[in-house]
Amino acid sequence: MGSRPAFIDNVVQGISGEDPQGTSNPLAGPDADDSADADAALLDAYSRTVIGALERVQQAVVFISVERNPPTGAPQRGIRGGSGSGFLFTPDGYLLTNSHVVHGATAVRVTLADGSTQEARIVGDDPSTDLAVLRIGSAEPLPHAELGESSKLRVGQIAIAVGNPLGLSQTVTTGVISALGRSLRSTSGRMIYDVIQTDAALNPGNSGGPLVNSAGQVIGVNTAVIPGAQAICFATAIDTAKWVVMQLFAYGRVRRAYIGVAGMTVPIPRKVQRYFELPGAAGVRIIEVVPGSPAALGGLRVDDTIVAIDGTAVDGIDALQRALDASRIDRVVDIGIVRLTRKLTLSVTPTEQAP
Repeated sequence: MGSRPAFIDNVVQGISGEDPQGTSNPLAGPDADDSADADAALLDAYSRTVIGALERVQQAVVFISVERNPPTGAPQRGIRGGSGSGFLFTPDGYLLTNSHVVHGATAVRVTLADGSTQEARIVGDDPSTDLAVLRIGSAEPLPHAELGESSKLRVGQIAIAVGNPLGLSQTVTTGVISALGRSLRSTSGRMIYDVIQTDAALNPGNSGGPLVNSAGQVIGVNTAVIPGAQAICFATAIDTAKWVVMQLFAYGRVRRAYIGVAGMTVPIPRKVQRYFELPGAAGVRIIEVVPGSPAALGGLRVDDTIVAIDGTAVDGIDALQRALDASRIDRVVDIGIVRLTRKLTLSVTPTEQAP
């Protein structure tokens, strides 16, 4: 039988490490083994990261069930129910969840990781960020999650979503952060700003559960998934949640100054930043101005980029929301903007945002 064609020799050599003479290639075997070992080690490292993060947060994740009365005018067919997830963030029983999970509830029950169930009190909820704070009682310190910093996140970073969908405890999905600074319209019709986009799947009932980083720190509160889209899920940034929590603790609701714009966080080119001596490397580009609003009366326009309020840098939507707090209601504020090739300062008088 004749010798096999040269191209077959090359294919065999590439797959098995056999040389054209049919003997083993001493250089191919070890490299292949090393590659397989490296792949296995990489998988194990990823698994260990996810497992470690889950262990740090899982005891703080809870299942929430609610009861609601039927809407006015609807057929009176008894009490309606609902459910979602949440997580404890203090040892004395305060927990975070979504506003849409508990809004309008007449009764709220929380099932802890150990299986015990308690009645919960709604401290306050904020539909504008789809966040709510609940409180349960406990004689002993409760396991709670550590809050991270969403301002330090980077696209591509590992994201781990944990929840109790439909009471199925400790459900976990993993992915990466796909985008930062998104805007999302809540079920109430309001825009939620500075939203984290991730491909970590959110199962029905995961709403209100924590989105955590590889260290097990909470970086967001899972809030929504786009129906019909594949692996496009969202979470409210934890820096926004921290601000909302302080407002709810102080007032029982979030008081905001309202100027009437919708916008998105955008980077400012380095040369523009230097030319205008801007305080930050990013700003808020206006994509909508509500007619008759304080912003419209003050002269703000679509495509203006807000860079400062009263001389304080505004480097993103989250910073703009924090700047428009209760202290600026009914008070003239100076808003610094970049409009095409000009830097302007406009005077606007915010009103209080309707609850």
